[in-house]
Parts: sequence; structure tokens; C-alpha cells
Amino acid sequence: MRTPIWVLGEALMDCVAQPGGDLRPLMGGSPFNLARAAALRGADVAYLNPLSADAFGDRMRAQLAEDGVRVVSPPSRLPTSLAVVQIDQGQPSYGFYREGIADRDYQVDAMLDLLSRQAPGILHTGSLLLVPPEDRKVAAVLRGARALGWTVSVDVNMRPRLAADLPLYVAGVWEIAALAHWIKASDEDLEILGLPEPDRASAPQLAERFRALGARRIAMTFGAGGAWLEVDGARADMGVPVVDVVDAVGAGDTFWGNCIGDWAQQASDAAQRVAATLAAAMQAAAINCTRAGCQPPRHAQVLAALGVG
Repeated sequence: MRTPIWVLGEALMDCVAQPGGDLRPLMGGSPFNLARAAALRGADVAYLNPLSADAFGDRMRAQLAEDGVRVVSPPSRLPTSLAVVQIDQGQPSYGFYREGIADRDYQVDAMLDLLSRQAPGILHTGSLLLVPPEDRKVAAVLRGARALGWTVSVDVNMRPRLAADLPLYVAGVWEIAALAHWIKASDEDLEILGLPEPDRASAPQLAERFRALGARRIAMTFGAGGAWLEVDGARADMGVPVVDVVDAVGAGDTFWGNCIGDWAQQASDAAQRVAATLAAAMQAAAINCTRAGCQPPRHAQVLAALGVG
């Protein structure tokens, strides 16, 4: 039986700058991307936040349906959020437009009411909803969800340029990290959180900070330096598969979506599968990097690339 994954977080249009100066709109937002990746992995996934009733929102709703993600909140009259994305040597940088937009058009009580009417599963969040003041709503939802028996997943995915008060932002992320059963962070996230010189060699020591807060499954990604994964005490690490990179947009979302999708479909023996879970998640992220924007692969494509099946 599959454990359901419910996703709380932003859905936006990544307006990617083209060489001639035009902007190409692509669907994005870290939690939106993760919901798609987990569903394409084969998991039972629902997306919680409202999508706009505008044309972009309609496109996102159709994409989620195509990928097998259920949308559980009614449409919002507010517009879809936008991000302007600059790509430099395959790596994206972002500028965000986040005021008065659809995915923030929700109330804590309404979210907890939705969760209370479901059998507890996995609740994932992270990224832009961790930026103050939105982090207060998210922390309240996570506390309520934990009380209802949900397993909490957080992808830190920090965006410091959005924070008017960086120390307040960092403190809020640590507070939310303490509510996470499962957590993912990149090397850039770890540096912003005050953990020095993160790399694969130091990952076991860096993970102790999250472990001390109660996390049982911890992932750290290091860009071209690979990734490290701990599952209930068992650990694995590996380098990045070699591919022709178009861009890295959504690579981390694809990685973590495949990890969560694995665990949601096979709850037993997750620790024994840690190396296989990591290899599949890394391969999924690598395939995504061969495509413009976030376009997570189906699991069959991952298995074919790994030479499995």
C-alpha cells in the first residue's frame, strides 16, 4: 500500500532569460516540482496550495493532472507568482515576485482541516514558504500535522535574497527543521545556516546538527560534488552521474521527490535500500539536468539509465 504524500508550498512560473533577452515561462516552484517528481516516481501525491484561476494556473493544474498529482484546494482569484531566472554555466539564479499571489492564499485552519480528514501520510514543504512572515503559518501547519500523526519532510532550499532580516530567516528555518522527520539541504543552504565548509567528507558531522533535532532521514547535496544520504542510521554517498547538462533547474526537487517517492511506496527496509535509493535519485536528477527547466523523468526512464529491469 502506498503512503500518500501531500505537498505544501509554492507553484510559480519560472521566466527563464534567453540569450536574446526574451523570457521563456516554464512551470516551477520547488514544492510544485517535487510533487511532480514524486508522482512520476509512482507515488500517491496531492498538492495542497491554491493555484490561480489565471492562464498560468490553468497550465499548472493541467500539468499536475497529467503527472498524476491531485489538486485538493479550490482555485484562487489571485495571480500566479513569477520568478525571473538567469542561467550562468548551467546554474540558475532567481528573482521572485511573491506578494498578493495564489499559492499564499490559504489559512492554517483550512489546511489542518484538510489533513485531519485524511489518513496520516507524508507532509512535505520547504523553499519560499520558509521565508518570513510565511514561515509562521508553515510552522503552525507542521505542528498541527505532527499532532495528527503525519511524517514531516522539509527541503530547506533557502532563498536569502527574499529575506528582509536574514538572521530572523535563519532562526525560523532552524525552528522548522526541528519539526522535520526527514530533511534535505544543499551545500549553499548549509552555509547560510552557519555550517562551515560543507562537503561530502564532512556530511556525517554536519548531519549531527539535524539528527540532534530529531531528523531520521537526512540528505545533503553538493552540486557537482555529489550527494550524501542517511536513512534511519544507514548511510551512502556518491558522485554525480555524467550527463550533458542543459541546466540544473529543479535538480534538487527531482532528487528529493524520488527519495520520498521511494519511501512512500515501500515503507519497509528503507535503511537497507539507502544506496539504491540514492543512486536512483541521483540518476533522476541527472536526467532532469539534460532538459530545460524542471522536467522530472518517469521511473522507467531512471531504471533504463541505471541498466535495471
